[in-house]
Amino acid sequence: MRDSLLIKAAFSEKTERPPVWMMRQAGRFMKEYWDIKNKYSFLEMCKTPELAADVTMLPVNLLGIDGAILFSDILVTGEAMGGDLSFTQGVGPKFANPVRTQADVDNLQTDVSHKLQYVADAIKVIQQRLNGRIPLIGFAGAPFTVMSYLVEGGSSKDFKLTKLMLHNEPQMAHQLLSKIAAVTADYLNMQIAAGVNAVQIFDSWAQALAWDDYKEFSHRYITEIISRLNRKDIPVISFCKGSSVFAPLMAEAKPDVISIDWNVDLLDIKQRLPKGIAVQGNLDPHILYADKKVIKERIYRLFDRMKDEPGFIFNLGHGIMPDIPFDNVKYAVDIIKEYSY
Repeated sequence: MRDSLLIKAAFSEKTERPPVWMMRQAGRFMKEYWDIKNKYSFLEMCKTPELAADVTMLPVNLLGIDGAILFSDILVTGEAMGGDLSFTQGVGPKFANPVRTQADVDNLQTDVSHKLQYVADAIKVIQQRLNGRIPLIGFAGAPFTVMSYLVEGGSSKDFKLTKLMLHNEPQMAHQLLSKIAAVTADYLNMQIAAGVNAVQIFDSWAQALAWDDYKEFSHRYITEIISRLNRKDIPVISFCKGSSVFAPLMAEAKPDVISIDWNVDLLDIKQRLPKGIAVQGNLDPHILYADKKVIKERIYRLFDRMKDEPGFIFNLGHGIMPDIPFDNVKYAVDIIKEYSY
């Protein structure tokens, strides 16, 4: 896989065109996803290696992207630590036993890799099916994001309870984050041992944090995780919502790639990052609702801007929305593959 477009770009080597994959590329915008989802619960899909492989392979076979990403969820680490996790259609994830007290934090387990073995098993099935065609990206949720779900008990608009813990009980917050970070590093190393070719860390709710809080309660733990990874020949991608603001700090954690949201000029931010850090992004996913001529114009505008920069992976600033037309996503991938520098 070292010579694949994606891995070369991730290591800031020159490629004949930008590689393409998209966050949430195996998901609800595909009829074929629903054909599986209507038969099984979301957690069944995550925990059954053959089903996880089926879903992972959908965009490989239907879109022809340059990288597959493991089908799983960022909250499986929280569940393995002791969270009572469920997913409800239209509501999202819920933890029935939120972490709010010192006793709750103390009760969370950290020696949990055996509970996540189903992920390693899925990786092996997926790699058999990929058969060396393209790289497989593994991933995990960043400690702050996983913490927010554990503390809030699910999704939140304002992260009030999480921020109260950060501000009123910082020592307890650090204990919780430290436990999640230890589990996350072990989990990503397990994925690497099972055969993934790259890993991405998702800090989906980092934009909720002020600069100082991001530095203390998120960046610190991502740095710790990255420092513990067995990353020889395995590029590490760091993603957060808010990366256009936090990218200079994110670079200090020494990832190979920083995934950038759509609120910033990608070339400008790339040139301000240390040499050797690649960028991933940063098309606004809403562009994929637009007419095809607009999709092409916006993608090629981005490519023309980045054409002299090694170390560029095309992606969206965040994930594909469920009601984006499949044909538009396929069209975007097709025109990307036609492009050459």
